[in-house]
Amino acid sequence: MMNLPVPDPDALAHSESLKQLISDEISRNSGQISFSRFMELVLYAPGLGYYTAGARKFGAAGDFVTSPEMTPLFGQAVAHQVAQIMQLSAPVILEVGAGSGRLAADLLLALEQINALPTQYLILDLSADLRQRQQETLAQAAPHLLSRVTWLDALPDQFSGVVLANELLDAMPADIVAWRDPAIAERCVGISPEGCFTWIERPATGALLAAAEKIGEQCHLPPGFESEISLAAGAWAAEWGHRLQCGALLLIDYGFPRREFYHQQRGRGTLMCHYRHHAHPDPFYLPGLQDVTVHVDFTAIIAAAHGAGLELLGYTSQGQFLLNCGILECLAALPQATPTYIRASGAVNKLLMPHEMGELFKVIAIGRNIEDSLCGFKSGDQSHRL
Repeated sequence: MMNLPVPDPDALAHSESLKQLISDEISRNSGQISFSRFMELVLYAPGLGYYTAGARKFGAAGDFVTSPEMTPLFGQAVAHQVAQIMQLSAPVILEVGAGSGRLAADLLLALEQINALPTQYLILDLSADLRQRQQETLAQAAPHLLSRVTWLDALPDQFSGVVLANELLDAMPADIVAWRDPAIAERCVGISPEGCFTWIERPATGALLAAAEKIGEQCHLPPGFESEISLAAGAWAAEWGHRLQCGALLLIDYGFPRREFYHQQRGRGTLMCHYRHHAHPDPFYLPGLQDVTVHVDFTAIIAAAHGAGLELLGYTSQGQFLLNCGILECLAALPQATPTYIRASGAVNKLLMPHEMGELFKVIAIGRNIEDSLCGFKSGDQSHRL
């Protein structure tokens, strides 16, 4: 692809290995696989997927920068909401998809400062490479708190406390649907005569068809509209209905309520790829070397969770949530007119401003047996939009 950095020979060979694995699976499945399966393989194929291989993903040396990587003030602000939920439930945190471990380190240090440390900080991450990086980050930033951290291989059968996930749902496999006239089509992945991945359409069926029909009716979608449906993200949220005893899920991600997600101006969906700080829409480029994401339909998330017995505790923009949690007070506590303050001020501006990350990113809290209002949603709660 033009204007994108060229990978080194080892990275190209790695990508070719994953491409061959996917091609073999396509050949075994009558020449096509669902896009959700393609996305699962390019992101999570053992030893080859983007999140399971050893390449650096986060920060300046990676492919994108997440909010915790920008400034410790993000974790310091989130800590106030986490502390409140722990006080109302149990002093345990489970972070799912902890990335580089930066948020875990910043949260633990911030909670220590306000005398609200958890008895346990659990991390669930499928990537052995990322687990190692998380251990290194925590050992360097908060070595005296490392004994509180435990890595899990699966979700706990029962849990009370805070479940935290920053940019997790957008990386869950999604299907792509086209509302054709007269039928709804599923967009799948096949192989062209030249040996490249290509789009193939087949009639949508089962749960995917049912979801697409409901969305089409609710949003009055015109023929030709294409977008994503993540059954996996909804199923993940619903699963907590069987596991969460008392506490809340605090989910931070980019996305929209359903009527905005499937707005007619967004007629080609939200699929986006990230490679070395370049964003582009081609999911077939360099399999295994780039991130592949879709925005989150937050209406689908709360519908699935509510159907499993959980309650919506709050929904707002990231900017409003961080303001409610005191990020400006955290910034004001830094020494003024120093390089540290100037860098932090620039990062906070990006986190808060509507034209940056403040409005595109949302925060949703879903829980059980939480009676008090949550501080992160005390102003500007947009739950009515879901």
